[in-house]
Amino acid sequence: MAERYPVPGDIEASENVRELFALYGPTFRWAVTFTAMLGAFSTLLTGTIVNVAIPDVMGALGMTTESAQWLSTGFLAATTVTMLLAAWCVETIGMRRTYSLSMVIFLGGSVLGGIAATGEMLIIARFIQGAGAGLMTPISMLIVFQVFPVHRRGMAMGLFSIGVVLAPALGPVLGGLLIDNLNWRYVFFMAVPFAMTSIPLAMVFLPQREPNARTPHFDWTGVALLSVFILCLLIGLSNAPRDGWGDDRIAQLFLGAAVSGIAFLFWEARVADPIFNLRLFSNGRFLAAAIVTFIIGAGLFGSIYFLPLFLQTVQGLKPTDAGLLLLPAGLIMAVCFPLAGWLSDLMSPRRLILFGVILFGISSLLMARVDTQTPFLDLALWTLLGRIGLSFIFPCLNAAAMRPLPLELLAQGSGMVNFLRQLGGAFGVNLLAIYFSQRSIFHADSLTPSQTPGHETTLETLDTLAALHGQVAGAAGSEHARALAFLSDMIWQQASMLAYRDVFMVVAIVFALCLIPAWFMDSRAPAAIRPPLRPPAPAPAPAR
Repeated sequence: MAERYPVPGDIEASENVRELFALYGPTFRWAVTFTAMLGAFSTLLTGTIVNVAIPDVMGALGMTTESAQWLSTGFLAATTVTMLLAAWCVETIGMRRTYSLSMVIFLGGSVLGGIAATGEMLIIARFIQGAGAGLMTPISMLIVFQVFPVHRRGMAMGLFSIGVVLAPALGPVLGGLLIDNLNWRYVFFMAVPFAMTSIPLAMVFLPQREPNARTPHFDWTGVALLSVFILCLLIGLSNAPRDGWGDDRIAQLFLGAAVSGIAFLFWEARVADPIFNLRLFSNGRFLAAAIVTFIIGAGLFGSIYFLPLFLQTVQGLKPTDAGLLLLPAGLIMAVCFPLAGWLSDLMSPRRLILFGVILFGISSLLMARVDTQTPFLDLALWTLLGRIGLSFIFPCLNAAAMRPLPLELLAQGSGMVNFLRQLGGAFGVNLLAIYFSQRSIFHADSLTPSQTPGHETTLETLDTLAALHGQVAGAAGSEHARALAFLSDMIWQQASMLAYRDVFMVVAIVFALCLIPAWFMDSRAPAAIRPPLRPPAPAPAPAR
């Protein structure tokens, strides 16, 4: 008979998790954490690599800026919807099968993306990848919370986040190397080995379906309404700058989003087994953490999307160099995450979150000063400062959101926290893309009128450009036309640079606003949240 190990008395876990503790002993906790980290790493790796590959993908498949935006938005949209389905899947088929299913879906999307022949096929592949990633992420957080005691969950999230942050750190570098030496298709195949390795680990270390778990009804109506809401809103936001905000089709999309969104909330308040459990928001501390999560998601995903684009389109860096600039920031996060998690077990997480929000806001303010001549070292240091801030936000924010919830709401709470972060990210990417487009046009319109025939600097620039073109091409009579075209490109480049500045300033403002709800988060020390789960054994009676 196999040896059975004692189950820790300070964990708050399901019966099957306790059974695995008894089977594998103390190493089980770390094996589960590694499995969760590997799944998160594989899904996040592709997400960050794609951001670096967007310029090459646009050129190879003839995608416009608006359609390429869906490579990021489509992933976030699909992830947002399926995150809310994770709790239903865990109750219905168990954590082990849900994790494995999510990885299989993600693998299918990765392979499809690698062989995509058109932009439309690539966008579909990103939707499939997002659907798999959305199922997996809440499960990873849920199992880590169950195998660590309440007073060590901050440290647990810090350790788990090492794997989570290594993907954004290594992704741009690996992506740049693959693009510069091979081609963009390999960025989709990069995550395949990690995802395939995680499946057998999940089959061994993740718990099966609880024997006494009920089978909830699937909320088909809720899923349909939520999908309509997100798609109508994101499509409307993506197409409005091109078609015009007063276009009838755009108005219909926004109307559809409003109607489906309101109907979704009414339905979820009445249905017996909702995918969006409004009861979670009756907890004031969870509500404050949820608002902070949404706002931070909007600012974070927006900045992650625009920074690689700025480095490549304005500064002219190669994908590899852009990735190398982001690497030190990611590595410092891997060091700071465990420290932040450990500190959140000793003090109020609210203080650490406020500190992190301020640091990232300062980083965004510094980035609002960028131009084509900003030194590489300055950009690296500003990015580093912001990532240190994020290191103090995420482990503490996840722990602060989940700590007030009882065991029966942990699965739904985990899905909700991740859902709100991704929803904020989808909104952030779209709204900032719209803002960037409008500000680019605004700055170009402001700069163009000053370039008149009577402007001395403009004439000198045209003469210089004409002379250069004449030396290079040697085509008489065409130098002036080429000089005018090059001057137009210079104006648009300057306008884009100013628009990137505006985007980073908006991100700084978003994080400043985040300080308000963060102040109302849980301010108690972890030990004060809940009494010990199991009372100590009584002392033996004294001998008579």
